[in-house]
Amino acid sequence: MAAIDILIYICLTIGVVFNTLGVVGLLRFPDLYTRMHATTKATTFGSIFTSLTVVVYGLYLFFTVNDSQYLTLAIHAFLAMACLAFTNAVSAHALARAAHRSGIMPMLAVVDRLAEAKL
Repeated sequence: MAAIDILIYICLTIGVVFNTLGVVGLLRFPDLYTRMHATTKATTFGSIFTSLTVVVYGLYLFFTVNDSQYLTLAIHAFLAMACLAFTNAVSAHALARAAHRSGIMPMLAVVDRLAEAKL
């Protein structure tokens, strides 16, 4: 087994583990804010490592087979990875802000610093 195969399996395993942790957080956490925190962080890293797997595989095939379609695949996966890293965080922040403004409050165990700032 080549070193590149091990790197691909490691990146793919990390991506699957993070996505699984996001699902567990979605099912186990008590309110909207903690669920969004778990799913956003986990799926961001899960998507990054899954896309990184595609980038590594595409670059490996580009240099071994010498076909430009694999370089295109790697570039598209890298662009998707960059867009996901930015949009996941921004959308989670916007959703949390909209939920707070609409009156959805965190559970009592969660410290709500925004409500304290209004006093």
